[in-house]
Amino acid sequence: MTAMDLKLIKIVSDHYWIKRDSVVSKISYKGRTFYNKFERVDAPLTQSVINQHIKGEITVAHSLVNKHDKVENIVIDYNGRDPERFYHKAQLLLREEGFINFTAYKSKTEGHLHLYIHKGHTALQEAIQLGKMISMKLAAKQPKQWRMFPNNDMPPEYNILVLPYDVYAKERGASWSKHM
Repeated sequence: MTAMDLKLIKIVSDHYWIKRDSVVSKISYKGRTFYNKFERVDAPLTQSVINQHIKGEITVAHSLVNKHDKVENIVIDYNGRDPERFYHKAQLLLREEGFINFTAYKSKTEGHLHLYIHKGHTALQEAIQLGKMISMKLAAKQPKQWRMFPNNDMPPEYNILVLPYDVYAKERGASWSKHM
């Protein structure tokens, strides 16, 4: 994993989250209780912190929503057993919907993927609605084994994702898009 691979994500880098061994906070949200193991660090996310994460010394997560309630990426957190099939179906759906910039990253667990759809400066509510629409269309083609981020079913402190460990596949404004 190189710094350039992470630059594709456009990470909110003015702060980051670090995983602790014990519960950091208890959050009540929409009638549910969440126990948070990630602690917010109000310091810039630097390359040295990222390198520590990649080496496995610490676990670091990044926020999907910036301080202006804008989102750069809509993320599908796939936790199923067949990443090749999932990526193929998701890739076809995203192309069909007009999304031409997306990257799939491997997470720590073998076979799990984070599919970052690079939408650009998008309002939080619009990103949530787009995520629900993509999830619904994808669920029509295969069993639902993923979660969408950002979402409003969880508190804002949970709209974070652990930094990826390696690139699975990426697509950038493919040449075929001019034929659609």
